[in-house]
Amino acid sequence: MTTNPIIIAVDGLAATGKGTIARRLAAHLDFAYLDTGALYRAVGVAVLKAGGDPADAQAAQKAALALNPSSVQALMDDPALRMPAASEAASKVAAVQDVRDALLKFQKDFAVHPPAGKKGAVLDGRDIGTVISPQANVKIFVEAASEIRAHRRFLELQGRGENVTEAAVLADMTERDARDASRATAPTKPADDAVILDTSDLSADQAFEKAVGIVEKKIK
Repeated sequence: MTTNPIIIAVDGLAATGKGTIARRLAAHLDFAYLDTGALYRAVGVAVLKAGGDPADAQAAQKAALALNPSSVQALMDDPALRMPAASEAASKVAAVQDVRDALLKFQKDFAVHPPAGKKGAVLDGRDIGTVISPQANVKIFVEAASEIRAHRRFLELQGRGENVTEAAVLADMTERDARDASRATAPTKPADDAVILDTSDLSADQAFEKAVGIVEKKIK
């Protein structure tokens, strides 16, 4: 068990590049990595694969409690998590308070007890620095202009073969941003001590390099 691990919180809205930044930071530092946004999809998919109903609170809670820090990355890499059925299942299990409580505990435990004896953990999400790990050594909040984020997401969805318009993607993203920022519980916002990283005009490599600089300055 790692004593006093280094915790890096990478928060931000969709299509800012935070997921890519967080994964690359974890690989660069040899830290454990957790995509917290995929946890609900993982729980939903686990229920489906077991032949259950994601709306069944007992089945959903059982799947959430069965998550294992050592094997969670394999779940995150499951292509099934990117399918429409996973999103629908995720919305159902997310409505179960026992699931939310279990995943909150899972995230907190992952941060302070990184699996595989890693010396630190990188968690990406929307409330890592404010709710999950307010004690994080490094807090990065990734931003980008709405239009640029919408264009990135549009290209991503188009690449998957989905029939969408960029205007529709922007509208959906704007609506979700407003909802996430105004919700009563764990709204998406930078922690008071977070470093803001705007990726609007940055390539993926440039954004990563800036993130590395932020981390090195904080934990040197």
